[in-house]
Amino acid sequence: MSKHSFHLSSSESQDNTSDFQKILEELRVMKINTDVQFAIMAEEIKTLTKKDHKYKSKASSSKKYSSSKDERPERDSLRAIKHYQPVPYHHHKRDRKSKEIRVDLPNFHGTNDIDTFLDWEMKVEQLFECYEVSEEKKVPLVTLSFQGHALHWWTALVKDRRLHHEPTIVYWNDLKSALRRRHIPSYYHRELMDKLHRLNQKNMSIEEYRQKMELYMMRAGIREEENVTVARFLSGLSLEIRDRVELLPYRDFHDLVQICTKVEQQILRKGPSRSSYSNSYPKQDSEREGKLIREKPIENPSKVIGQENLKRKEKHATSNRTSEIKCFKCLGCGHVKS
Repeated sequence: MSKHSFHLSSSESQDNTSDFQKILEELRVMKINTDVQFAIMAEEIKTLTKKDHKYKSKASSSKKYSSSKDERPERDSLRAIKHYQPVPYHHHKRDRKSKEIRVDLPNFHGTNDIDTFLDWEMKVEQLFECYEVSEEKKVPLVTLSFQGHALHWWTALVKDRRLHHEPTIVYWNDLKSALRRRHIPSYYHRELMDKLHRLNQKNMSIEEYRQKMELYMMRAGIREEENVTVARFLSGLSLEIRDRVELLPYRDFHDLVQICTKVEQQILRKGPSRSSYSNSYPKQDSEREGKLIREKPIENPSKVIGQENLKRKEKHATSNRTSEIKCFKCLGCGHVKS
């Protein structure tokens, strides 16, 4: 029995030693991990302190120091405390109230002029984007801006929808499409394209011609390459400006417009030439101009009178010579039998 008990005690001691060694290894691993973590934290602290020093140096350089040097650290500490203090709750309330600004939309009277309607629509969308109006408030704000015939149209539309059990207009896109059906005819796009193709400078300035062309393109929704717009712009210019501009180099459309304005200013300084005058005005005006030129007062009337007297004398001499001639057949004067 004693031998058996001795063997058991030795085995237990071996197990205990193995467990102890495992515990030691685990402790070593934990120590290594903690050392690594401490090293990482120390590096992070160093980087943060460097950043803090840089920030303080920048803040101190931007501040305006007073003449007294003793008050500087106290002021810096107070400013730092104010900077890091949280914003109180009542300030958040003020910010929210300031964001909820009242939006005053331009009035719309429901006129049949398409350009005024499109300008009003563009202004409304610009105000919505500027003040970040929510989708729920857009339709009420727009309907409040209706005046006159537009207000009558809107009330009639609401009544018709209620009678036919149709849903009310809630979104701005639906109201915009209804307004477009009411104020923009179906042939408007075709008319715009026709006006754009027949657009010429005529009596307009370069800037007016450019604005009108861009407005037609924007209204029609045309998006084309820059080379096409340059060709379109050149084809509508007056002949005198086009002939000069085509010989000059230009980079893009805006550069071409600037060159055209310079050429136009040069022409205006020199005065309108005969070709531009005849191209810009109809035939009747050119005929009137020719008559005025013919009816100009003569600079030296004595020379003209002398020339007329010489012509009269020559005519009288030729008439006297013919009167001296006698016909050999009838013996008459002033002719001869051939």
